[in-house]
Amino acid sequence: MGIRQRLTKQALGASYKAMETLLADEQRARAFAEALGSMQRGKQALDRSQEELMHTLNFATRSDFKAVGKALSGLKRRLRELDEKLSGLAGE
Repeated sequence: MGIRQRLTKQALGASYKAMETLLADEQRARAFAEALGSMQRGKQALDRSQEELMHTLNFATRSDFKAVGKALSGLKRRLRELDEKLSGLAGE
């Protein structure tokens, strides 16, 4: 086993032990869960604000690109279906 794997294994072991100690007490576990939830809500609020700002500045957001990608995928699928139907009609 190389030094990198050994260090990774030791770091994971230490982090598991730390989490186990942290979550062993119910109050600490609850406080940790609340802090984590608060952080996630903050990130969601930040993401929403960033999207609003990007739209205000007339810039495309990541979700806009995803929506366009999904629409293009649907159009490509529909085009293939129509091409197959046309090929079937032309072959008759």
